[in-house]
Amino acid sequence: MVPLLLWIGIDDRRASALSLIALIGPATVGSIAYGLQGDVIPLAAGILAVGALAGAPLGSALLRRVPLLLLRLLFVAALIAAAVRLLLVAPDRAGTLNTDPLTLLGLLALGLVMGVLAGLLGVGGGVVAVPALIAVFGVADLAAKGTSLLAMIPGAALGSWSNARAGLVRTRDALLVGGAAAVMAIPGVLLAYAVPAAVSGVLFGVLLLGIAVQLAVRAIRRRAR
Repeated sequence: MVPLLLWIGIDDRRASALSLIALIGPATVGSIAYGLQGDVIPLAAGILAVGALAGAPLGSALLRRVPLLLLRLLFVAALIAAAVRLLLVAPDRAGTLNTDPLTLLGLLALGLVMGVLAGLLGVGGGVVAVPALIAVFGVADLAAKGTSLLAMIPGAALGSWSNARAGLVRTRDALLVGGAAAVMAIPGVLLAYAVPAAVSGVLFGVLLLGIAVQLAVRAIRRRAR
């Protein structure tokens, strides 16, 4: 969303703020739709959300201290690795999540990573959570998508409240973009169930590769400037 908003002339900060608040509607609608099919894990979503809320301020603090180019390139490498796995190995729609203490700690760590990367790089949590839930925790791809949507709502709401106080959010723009995204979340979920797991994995892998390329190009351009 952010590159498209930049393309139509919205500045960087307002584009990021608009993208964040516009996420709330489709994330809410999508998580409800997945939840009605039993493809949301509330416990996992809650732990991820707590970790993300704790990690976001840390990411913002690191933004002022850590070489951003190095972090972006490391994240690009991680995205490429996740994309390659999704392209080569089809997700398992029968996967389930263990609830042993080690797994719960792992989910909390994943949430922290989501929050740090959101504060540091402005990257949506689903880009991190979905491949990690599938590849590391063995969650079915549909449940991973539904759970990550639910987990993103608290952080997006808190960040949007902060952006609104800073005057970075225009109500009309938020309603237009967020409303359209919320409406389109319903056919999006229906497509997720209609598309075979192998095809879904390939499509998500291609998406990750596209995001990796975009982040790499932006990092190199900023370094050049």
